[in-house]
Amino acid sequence: MTFELTLQGGDVLRPDGLERGGAIAIAEGLVAQAPAGRVVDLRGYLVLPGIVDLHGDGFERHLAPRRGAMKQMAEGVVAAEAELAANGITTAVLAQFYSWEGGLRGPEFAAQVFAAIKAVRCGLATDLLPQLRFEIHMLDHCAELPARVADWAVPYVVFNDHLPHERLAQGRKPPRLTGQALKAGRNPEAHWQMLKDLHARRAEVPAAMDALCRALSDLGVRTGSHDDRTEGDRAQWRARGARIAEFPETLEAAEASRAGGDPIILGSPNVVRGGSHKGNASAVELIAMGLCDALASDYHYPSPRRAALMLERSGLLDLAGAWRLVSDGPAQVLGLADRGRLEAGKRADILVLDKESRRVAATFSGGRVSYMSGDVAGRFLA
Repeated sequence: MTFELTLQGGDVLRPDGLERGGAIAIAEGLVAQAPAGRVVDLRGYLVLPGIVDLHGDGFERHLAPRRGAMKQMAEGVVAAEAELAANGITTAVLAQFYSWEGGLRGPEFAAQVFAAIKAVRCGLATDLLPQLRFEIHMLDHCAELPARVADWAVPYVVFNDHLPHERLAQGRKPPRLTGQALKAGRNPEAHWQMLKDLHARRAEVPAAMDALCRALSDLGVRTGSHDDRTEGDRAQWRARGARIAEFPETLEAAEASRAGGDPIILGSPNVVRGGSHKGNASAVELIAMGLCDALASDYHYPSPRRAALMLERSGLLDLAGAWRLVSDGPAQVLGLADRGRLEAGKRADILVLDKESRRVAATFSGGRVSYMSGDVAGRFLA
């Protein structure tokens, strides 16, 4: 159910800056010219565009809280959507592995996740978009993957390489091999042999990726690469049409992305933590150099809001510039021209924050209430 409302008296973030004591209207699921419908007093609140989260896997804990415990995937997706809404996220890309790592990252689990998203997404307020993260050494799956992507209605695929090539080249077992094998339900020695076999076929990977990217492009699927380290990494993926650079690990890779006109996505937790937990390039430093188009939740859904507000509080960006990294910026990367800004005719994706605490008070996605709590609920219900 959508509403006709005029949200009045709050500080409204317009594309050109903050309008203090402004008014914004909702009608037929869109931002409308005020006034429209009933007036709600939002003095004491910030009214911002809803967050567009380009990449997050925080939903995993809802779908598989314990190994083998969750059998009804759809219920997990519904629970994840509630967490997204409570954190002001109105469009969420759910990033699911398709990997030799098995378990929660294996092809069988991925099929269940995508089927569950497809089954429930139309009945939820938050716009959920599935993303497939494909391990590039899964060569035996490349031929069938485009058809599966089409069947699952996946609009966005990124490519990873998590094989420990250096250790494999030396014939040394990687650390935590036994634990990884057991999580995947494999005998450790069988898992070790599988890693060696995948590594041995690495010369086949470039041609396979060329063909796979062409097939996905023909389907209209958006593609990108994950964790690029060098200028060459980015150039190779750009040549295949995989233009989005997710979480470049080095300054070199980020600068190569910008020079090539490729959108750069960084992780919000990197900003909140003050650095990468893996020792990669600092997101704050890359943002200061203009090497970021969008911030994503990665593994923690509260982080996009917190990161944007921290960037504003630090003085590195004003509120409009900081918030653009979690709203209009990611919407543009995804080609979603109907959202990300509070303008008449755009989707009514609206986040209401308490002005003092900066906590989420209410979230509207496409004009539908996805979350509301506390004092602000009384104002809407009065």
